[in-house]
Amino acid sequence: MIQEKGNTAMARFDGHVAIVTGGASGIGRASWQRLADEGATVVVTDIADRCEGLDEFGERGLFVQHDVRSREQWQALVETVRDRWGRLDILVNSAGILREGTVEDTDYETWRQVMAVNVDGTFWGCQAAIPLMNDSGGGAIVNVSSVSGLKGDAELAAYDASKGAVRLLSKEVALFCASRNYPIRCNSVHPGVVETPMVKTFLETMKLSDVADWTQPIGRLIRPAEVAGMIAWLSSSAASLVTGSEFTIDGGATA
Repeated sequence: MIQEKGNTAMARFDGHVAIVTGGASGIGRASWQRLADEGATVVVTDIADRCEGLDEFGERGLFVQHDVRSREQWQALVETVRDRWGRLDILVNSAGILREGTVEDTDYETWRQVMAVNVDGTFWGCQAAIPLMNDSGGGAIVNVSSVSGLKGDAELAAYDASKGAVRLLSKEVALFCASRNYPIRCNSVHPGVVETPMVKTFLETMKLSDVADWTQPIGRLIRPAEVAGMIAWLSSSAASLVTGSEFTIDGGATA
């Protein structure tokens, strides 16, 4: 979004540096594209070994292959950002995985895998980013949770628990920063069923529920760009007093 100020065209995120995880596809991809389109320098990370489309932003785009489960990799990533740009304004923790399984049949390996990516990855990201963000004069953290972090599903024990943890972790980060007078906001977004490769695979392979169970009142899947719009707003100065809150974008699923 280019805004006109007098005779000068300015982008909302000019001069901002953002880290977006899980950026090779889905919500992460839509988020960094939205931020970059609005002027941000984006550092895109993913467990995959590449991210298409980032090259068109030239020096305003950097891809880093990154396992969010690793505290050491998070620390190295943030140091790279510090060394190259000297600042960090936005962190979008979008990397996540979805696994089917009830409280009765989920095995420990699956439980730990989901928790490691969805919870540990978000925690390490917040922990690593806060010092540089504070040194930069403040910023915004947006953690991608889910409507499954607000309500239960009988067949998603590990996923629901992990996304609920992301919701409360976001509030903890927000209150910590406020209590220390760090000018850092932290919020969570809670999408419904989004049209992403991860969701497509899940709907095609799930065994414990039917596609009809995932129908939203709006009658269609949510587009990643629609979630990215919410993330961009939370990352912007328009949300300057918004912290410790959760935002649903679910087509009425939790209404």
